[in-house]
Amino acid sequence: MSQEIVERVRHRFAAEGTALTPAAVVSAVRAEPGAAVLGDTTVLRIASRVHQDLVGAGPLAPLLADPSVTDILVNGARVWVDRGGGLRQEAVPLGSHEDVRRLAQRLVAACGRRLDDGTPYADARLPDGTRLHAVLPPVATDGPYLSFRTFRQRPFTLDELVAHGAMAPPVAELLETVVAARLAYLVTGGTGSGKTTLLNTLLGLVPTTERIVLVEDAAELRPVHPHVVGLQARTANVEGAGSIGLSDLVRQALRMRPDRLVVGECRGAEVIDLLAALNTGHDGGAGTLHANTPADVPARLEALGLLGGLPRAALHAQVAAALQVLLQVRRSRQGRVLAAVCLLLPTGPERLVTVVPAWQRGQGLGPAATALARLIAERGVPVPRLLTATRPALPTAAEPTGAAS
Repeated sequence: MSQEIVERVRHRFAAEGTALTPAAVVSAVRAEPGAAVLGDTTVLRIASRVHQDLVGAGPLAPLLADPSVTDILVNGARVWVDRGGGLRQEAVPLGSHEDVRRLAQRLVAACGRRLDDGTPYADARLPDGTRLHAVLPPVATDGPYLSFRTFRQRPFTLDELVAHGAMAPPVAELLETVVAARLAYLVTGGTGSGKTTLLNTLLGLVPTTERIVLVEDAAELRPVHPHVVGLQARTANVEGAGSIGLSDLVRQALRMRPDRLVVGECRGAEVIDLLAALNTGHDGGAGTLHANTPADVPARLEALGLLGGLPRAALHAQVAAALQVLLQVRRSRQGRVLAAVCLLLPTGPERLVTVVPAWQRGQGLGPAATALARLIAERGVPVPRLLTATRPALPTAAEPTGAAS
């Protein structure tokens, strides 16, 4: 009977165009034949289901509200969910492919975007911060396909990351020191490896007397800090006008008196503007970058620099002067973990930047541990205990130094 009431009330609101307020939905449910025998809890549950079907995520709403869920993937009418331990199929009654198509179009339209036969794919941002990507047939051969990346309302603390096994306490102390010493760093890793999670946590360690300016393609960073301002890129409208890219926003951020300039994810030529900013006295900046291993980072930076017309030698000179630390994260069977802390060091006669490990998970301290300790001490910050142990020597310029993975 509950399902029948849901269907009737949903169709009534859709046909009449009545204002869809929570009170109106509850009144409509109570007015249904047979609803008089239902208790208040059941009525409220049915009203919530109707409201979600009409303005929310429908049957996917409970999954989006689950704090353990990081990704929801819809393939046609099948649902796969990732709770941090890999994808698992869930039994969610989505209905037919046409029902999924309507759900996708409604969610995208509510975000001011277009999704139809003329534009069969779209990126959207739900009100709670969840990122949605949708693809319709015929581009989606067995679709529609929906991909949700959920947003954690409260960032993890370092202690929570330690408790989850992401790192050991001495490594957490090292990360605190990197932030306190105002060393510029990149958080690198593959898709879904936890780059944004770690960066959110580290930005919460910035002193409250400093101002953080965030530049992002999609607003995902919300650190626990009293003085954060964010700038978000804007895509072109239906007419193809009005686009605002990350490079423009980085230049605007420099006029906003940032103590810490952060680019949420470096994907293109904006890396040149970030490096230029970090080379003009803006210590302690940060960003994220897709890279499967630490050794891949120089090549990734070169590729992004070429997009902005920056020659290889100039790019390496900028990186050597602007960035010091690289934090590599990865997914494992135990979850998302910090895999390595590395330095970006110029080596050889051409002074090309190479990634040298200072610490690696499962292996301990690396050749760059001494150099990292020296960097921290030079900035007047106590060297963490992890770096005071016996350390291997840093390779000479004649030795290969790219094996950081």
